[in-house]
Amino acid sequence: MKSVHKKKIGILLGLLLAVAVLFTAFTRDEKLFQIDKNLDIYYTLVRELNLFYVDEINPNDLVKNSIDKMLESLDPYTTYIPESDMEDFRFMTTGEYAGIGALIGRNGDKIIISEPYEGFPAQKSGLKAGDVLLEVSGKSTEKMNTEDVSNLLKGPANQVVRVKIDRPGEKKPFDVEIVREQIQIDAVPYFGMLDDKTGYIRLSNFTANCGDEVKQLVKELKEKHHAQSLILDLRSNPGGLLNEAVKIVNIFVPKGVEVVSTKGKVKQWDKVYNATENPVDTIMPLAVLINRGSASASEIVSGALQDLDRAVIIGTRTFGKGLVQTTRDLSYNTKLKVTTAKYYIPSGRCIQALDYSHRNEDGSVGVVPDSLISEFTTRKGRKVYDGGGVTPDIKVDLDRISNLSINLVQKYMIFDFATQFAYQNESIPQPEDFEITEAIYDQFKTFLREHDFEYESETEEALDQLEEVAKAEQYYEMAQSQFEALRAQVSHELDRDLNQFQVEIKEMMTDEIVSRYFYQKGAIRASIKTDRGISKAMEVLDSPTQFSAVFEPGIVISKAN
Repeated sequence: MKSVHKKKIGILLGLLLAVAVLFTAFTRDEKLFQIDKNLDIYYTLVRELNLFYVDEINPNDLVKNSIDKMLESLDPYTTYIPESDMEDFRFMTTGEYAGIGALIGRNGDKIIISEPYEGFPAQKSGLKAGDVLLEVSGKSTEKMNTEDVSNLLKGPANQVVRVKIDRPGEKKPFDVEIVREQIQIDAVPYFGMLDDKTGYIRLSNFTANCGDEVKQLVKELKEKHHAQSLILDLRSNPGGLLNEAVKIVNIFVPKGVEVVSTKGKVKQWDKVYNATENPVDTIMPLAVLINRGSASASEIVSGALQDLDRAVIIGTRTFGKGLVQTTRDLSYNTKLKVTTAKYYIPSGRCIQALDYSHRNEDGSVGVVPDSLISEFTTRKGRKVYDGGGVTPDIKVDLDRISNLSINLVQKYMIFDFATQFAYQNESIPQPEDFEITEAIYDQFKTFLREHDFEYESETEEALDQLEEVAKAEQYYEMAQSQFEALRAQVSHELDRDLNQFQVEIKEMMTDEIVSRYFYQKGAIRASIKTDRGISKAMEVLDSPTQFSAVFEPGIVISKAN
């Protein structure tokens, strides 16, 4: 009797298994059918548009736009890379491209050199920030955008590109011949000693081999300069290659320690990344600086070092990108960069802040709700949380920039003054010693008046909007006198505002002027003396008591930090 009962159970389980397999196969086949069906509809739709639409259409643009919109509905990181953008894609991953080595921008209706990179063809050929590009390879830039001009400047290495320059202070335009080179943008724009015992490394991105570079710099700071503590600056670092992030964490943690893991739909691709090499130093006091612009690989490094209680994290909460992209080859030399997984740092948390899988009714994306946020613990028992980037152990708020300063930058007032200053002054003191004196600041005030600089404060802009709403709702006439009285009270005065916000304006002027003489490294050197994040990190590293207190078990590192 029992054997008959067992046989019935076995038959029933077999039937259930068969149904499950059939259902799975049916679901998979149905999905493939839907894909084939919709691709066929799409093909016939584009064909009919091409044949019968009233105006001529560009099929390439039409299909590209539709692909971009489709992928945009998933997340901002899943993107289609056409053959024409392949050079830019390689630059993003390797930091390399063939060109003249300069950043260009648009100042009004002119294309200008914003910054020539030190040691590269543009700088070696004498180009300066503020130079106006009139022609590139005999083609006028008058009706071009910056992307068009950038494409003309790029090209095969060791070939000459001729540019016509209009330089402020020169009587007439002149031609410059520049030999293109393979440009490798350094992932570490600056490193050095901040005092006799504190080393500093600024990492701007995670391109190929940056992990090895940082490792060598840490060794150099320790062995040649006798650094006893270190600050790793990841502020405004948007990320890059995951394996380079693992290498950098490995510099400071023992071999074999888990740094990050990835989990996605394709389980065979799930992977755990451990430290694979012997570290450089596992005990040196370490501080990592972060801000809202620190994302992806920057969050792996800062988050892993926080979870392993290896470094004190200082600054503001990071961006919150916990998604992993993989590049897949498509036909006709194109590629798809597709989100394939989420990454998890050692405590087990994922720091992804936006929930793209559950959009609001209007299609917008919301943050991960508090109800879905989970608590995790670091190696020493501190409490950390997922769903919102990496929260610093010590918060250093960014100063809010005034509307005046924003307008001065957007309207190129500081940039143009720096161009004029560099033309009038052959040299300046070393970056650490240069300062905007009252005499220089008075010159800047005069420059603004001569150029009829105008702007509105945020309060005035808000009042403009309020007046528009009042007029639309027909309340303005009833309160016109009150509106006029309020506008008279809040109207800005340029001289007053220039004095009120002179500290932040002088810092921006220092950055722009110093970069004309000492380039990017000089600008970083000049900014260190007023950098609150660096000052706080040095204070903590200089105090063993303050440093060790950060890692006390039970401490809660929440979003409120």
